[in-house]
Amino acid sequence: MNKKNGILAVLGIVLLIFPLVVRSDYYQHLIIITLIWVIIGSSWNLLAGYTGQVSFGHAIFFGIGAYTAGILATKLGMSAWWGMMFGGITSVLIGLFVGWVCFRLRGPYFALATLAGGEIFRLIATNWENLTEGMVGILIIQTFRSKLPYYYIALALAALCIYIIHIIMKSKWGYYFVSIREDQDAAASLGINIVLYKNISLLVSSFFTGMAGAFYMNYMGFIDPEVVFSLHFISIMAILVGIVGGVATIWGPAVGAFVMVGLQETFRSAFFGLAPKWISQGHALVFGLLVIFVIMFFANGIVGDWSKIKKIFFKTRETT
Repeated sequence: MNKKNGILAVLGIVLLIFPLVVRSDYYQHLIIITLIWVIIGSSWNLLAGYTGQVSFGHAIFFGIGAYTAGILATKLGMSAWWGMMFGGITSVLIGLFVGWVCFRLRGPYFALATLAGGEIFRLIATNWENLTEGMVGILIIQTFRSKLPYYYIALALAALCIYIIHIIMKSKWGYYFVSIREDQDAAASLGINIVLYKNISLLVSSFFTGMAGAFYMNYMGFIDPEVVFSLHFISIMAILVGIVGGVATIWGPAVGAFVMVGLQETFRSAFFGLAPKWISQGHALVFGLLVIFVIMFFANGIVGDWSKIKKIFFKTRETT
């Protein structure tokens, strides 16, 4: 076993035993939310980081997955857990439509099209009250009173998402994705069907994001359009998770998720009650400053520039 595999094994064991050692519902909740962001961030990274299609509309797939689970429970009388499967499938179907529309565009035009798509779906969910209950939202009864089952389901989903993306990027598809990111015209001249493989990347990304949304519905028990189709809280957060952790790296979004959720909760709680309450309103400013800092000094994110960070850290220690 090499050093990298050893570190991963230790981290895996820590995550497995964490809820058995730390019984606090609060800290278990934070890790569950973080694991949801690991899934969303990794899914966004597959499309944007590896395939070069920067999306500002991943809230579409998260919201579709969440509403699929909620509608199955409230309208069809089925268990919302069926949404874990159908939410991903429904998101894939919506992804086909989004790809058909948006992949006609490139670069910033593609990004703006996905942003507009997210707002369209938010408005649909807001106004189609017969199906979605509009701004009233959908409320279901949670299956488990303990957070333990939710924790392990979220951990399994996050691990599965990272593993599948790792396998894909080691395959022929992964090389096609990267070639499209680097130069679409050159990739097409080599015989790569760029529309097909951009859509494959989008569908895998939308599937896992939809599953994350369906899990969120089951875990939180309540959704409304302003939460699950939110540009700021979902689509932009997915981008921040990827940028801070490291775009086009397997573990970057996971690291980014822990950093961003940790920062968000630290400020939301006003440094866990140790600072003035007005500090709790400053998380957006801190997020912006952090992203500027990362882009200026560590453009590849924490994981991508880890060797540079280590050199700076150890150099600082030696001089002190």
